Amino acid sequence: MYRISAVSYLNTKPFIYGIFRSSLSEQIELTLDIPSVCAQKLADGRADLALAPVAVIPELTTVNLIADYCIGANGPVRTVCLFSEVPLEEITHIYLDFHSRTSVALIQVLCREYWHIHPVFLSAKAGFEQYISGSTAGLIIGDRAFGYHDHFPFAYDLSEAWTVWTGQPFVFAAWMSTRKLPEDFIRSFNTALAEGIAHIPELIKILPDMPPGVDLQAYFQQNIVYEFKSPQKMALNHFLQHISPEKTLLSANSNLTLQSV
Repeated sequence: MYRISAVSYLNTKPFIYGIFRSSLSEQIELTLDIPSVCAQKLADGRADLALAPVAVIPELTTVNLIADYCIGANGPVRTVCLFSEVPLEEITHIYLDFHSRTSVALIQVLCREYWHIHPVFLSAKAGFEQYISGSTAGLIIGDRAFGYHDHFPFAYDLSEAWTVWTGQPFVFAAWMSTRKLPEDFIRSFNTALAEGIAHIPELIKILPDMPPGVDLQAYFQQNIVYEFKSPQKMALNHFLQHISPEKTLLSANSNLTLQSV
């Protein structure tokens, strides 16, 4: 039995749909968690495989990226945004969403190296959204971000900012393990993920109604990029260089490895 921790957000539903349409459902124990918990479960051995925030990679001794799929974007993602009552240059403080690992690291890189602003970063707890006011902004990730686009006059999409800055896509989370997994399991797992993505129109029909203005088909098929190919791997490498230069995906001396078939 493989213990799997997956992100509990809407963007993961095609993966979950594919997994439970396959025979793998009899081989796994699946839990749905916020991204920061996925990362922690992988790090402390409570998960054999996790859809984990890529920002955890530098903290792990060995990482096997085992799937051909990820949670990524190539432009606006809509669900990872900095919300504010004032424009960027007037922001003095930013609440950092406690759900997040990768997005927290990304916003710090963007502030420092792209936007050239130097806010005070604040640790956030549940309910922090109500304290976003004046020059204090907030990073909000996940499905609940949908509801804030019309609430604040300024919304800065982090994936869009990264792509404008670097010309690259962005990878938020990837399927990873800290140990080698059997090749037959990896093949079956990738097949299940592919099936889920292929059946997104069917999945949309059985999902609960979303708030007004949320187009599920556009979100799944335009905002989210699921394929983990060469452009995504290069972009991941670039991001890791910003947050941990000594440990990058493509470095010959890195402990980070790929396991694929």
